[in-house]
Amino acid sequence: MEAHKSAIGIDIGGTHTTLGLVRQDGNIIWQEQLKTRDYRTPGEFIAALEVMLQPQIGTIGMDNISGIGIGAPNGNYYSGTIELAANLPWKGVIPVAQMVKDCFHLPVRLTNDANAGALGEMIFGAARSMKNFAFITLGTGLGSGLVANGQLIYGHDGFAGELGHTIISPEGRPCGCGRKGCLETYASATGLVTTAIEFLQQQKQFETFPEDWLAPVWHRNRRVSAHDVFVAAENQDPTAIAVFDYTAKILGLSLANLVALTSPEAIIFFGGMANAGDHLFTPTKKYMEDNLLPVFKGKVQILRSQLPHANAALLGAASLVLEPIKSIE
Repeated sequence: MEAHKSAIGIDIGGTHTTLGLVRQDGNIIWQEQLKTRDYRTPGEFIAALEVMLQPQIGTIGMDNISGIGIGAPNGNYYSGTIELAANLPWKGVIPVAQMVKDCFHLPVRLTNDANAGALGEMIFGAARSMKNFAFITLGTGLGSGLVANGQLIYGHDGFAGELGHTIISPEGRPCGCGRKGCLETYASATGLVTTAIEFLQQQKQFETFPEDWLAPVWHRNRRVSAHDVFVAAENQDPTAIAVFDYTAKILGLSLANLVALTSPEAIIFFGGMANAGDHLFTPTKKYMEDNLLPVFKGKVQILRSQLPHANAALLGAASLVLEPIKSIE
């Protein structure tokens, strides 16, 4: 790829879709957003992308754009399809990459959002010098992209790397995937809140706790957020600290199993929960080390993503075509 070329990145989310032009150095030279659910069909959605992107393509010139990268839930890298995505308005198997290619006549690559994030981390972030790492998104759920020998692990069908849907408790919490006890029901912002509520419900007294602890928040609203848990932990609330410890114990064990399978140089956390810092990182590292095979002990870093949070998805999507890869034929 010539150094002067830019890429179009498209991050399709259940609520919003972000699109932009990204230079090879990671500088975003244009960015816009639209509401995904405003478009009843994939065809209407592609038409909206065309209206927004064609003026930008005309300005920069088709020859100066290397291609279009798309990150999407349940995106299949091999087929370029979005398959059975629960949080999108369009159901079934949708050939999004081919539809975009037919519209713009540019090379197109599509993958799931966590894999796109891993590529972005490898090109622009904390994994720039790494060939073996795991990229873990800790948000509403838990997503992951696994890189081995410098390449993303896609598996035979394009859906490898679903760490969040490995079962850690067969009779555990119900998961949105329809099964029980998936890791993301414990180690995610949603899981953290569920644990906090369970712990609070076991307490008999609420009124005697300091105002900056979790119990008064729960007592007033019968609701807590992941941010509430973080603020309480910052103020040395033992319940909040115990919630983080419980979460880290489950996550650390799962990461030890992941290390045994992929032997990464680092595990990189991205997403809202990564902002919890030492409340999450320190106990997670401890529990991972406690459960590692001796041959792996002391070898695996746990790092925070260096991608700018607001632009990470866009950079990740663009990264799909900021490398010399073939277009979908």
